[in-house]
Amino acid sequence: MIEAKNIHKYFDDLQVLKGVDIHVKKGEVVSIVGASGAGKTTLLQILGTLDKASKKEDYSLIINKTEIKSLNDKALAKFRNEHIGFIFQFHQLLPEFTALENVCLPAFIKGTKKNEAEKRAKELLDFLGLSHRHEHKPNELSGGEQQRVAVARALINNPDLIFADEPSGNLDSASAENLHSLFFKLRDEFGQTFVIVTHNEDLANMADRKLVMVDGKIVNE
Repeated sequence: MIEAKNIHKYFDDLQVLKGVDIHVKKGEVVSIVGASGAGKTTLLQILGTLDKASKKEDYSLIINKTEIKSLNDKALAKFRNEHIGFIFQFHQLLPEFTALENVCLPAFIKGTKKNEAEKRAKELLDFLGLSHRHEHKPNELSGGEQQRVAVARALINNPDLIFADEPSGNLDSASAENLHSLFFKLRDEFGQTFVIVTHNEDLANMADRKLVMVDGKIVNE
C-alpha cells in the first residue's frame, strides 16, 4: 500500500527527516510515536501527499502502486481526493455547514452527484452513531461528535488509505477510547489502511505495528 524510501525533509538549514524508509501493507493499522519535534507530522504530511520530500537526495514514494513524484499537481490532487482520507486533531470542519454538508464536501470535489453524495454521507453518519445529527452545525456538536463527522468526511470517497494526526488529542478519555475502537472497526468493515501519528500510548499499542521516531528517523518498531 505504501512504499517510501529515503525520505528527507529540510526547512532551510534544518533537517527534519533524515532518510526515512517505511512500508505499510494493505489493511494494516500502523502507529507512529515519538517526542515532539521528532518529525512525525512532517512524515505523515509527505506520505499523505500534502507536502513533498526534499529533492537533495533521491527518494521514492509509491502509494497503491502509483509513484507519487511522477504526478503533476492536478493529477496529484485527483489521486489524493480519490485514494486518501485525512483525520486531524482539530477536526477542520467548516462552521457554516451542517454535519451532512461537511461530510459531502470531498465527494462534491470528486464530482459525485448531490443525491449520491448525500446518500453515502447519511449512511456513514448513521454508521458512526450520528443519525440524529445530520443537520447540526459543528458548534452544536460535542468534541467527540465533531471528530466522528471528520471521520465520516475522511471515508466519503471510499479511500484506500486513512492518515490521522493526533486524532484523539482534544477528546476526553471516554471519547478517545471510542474513537480508537472505531478505527479498528472501520478497518474490519471497509478494509482501509490506517497510519496514525499519536502521543496516546493506548492507541499506539493497539496498532498492528508501532513505529518509533527519534530525531528524524524511525529507530525501531
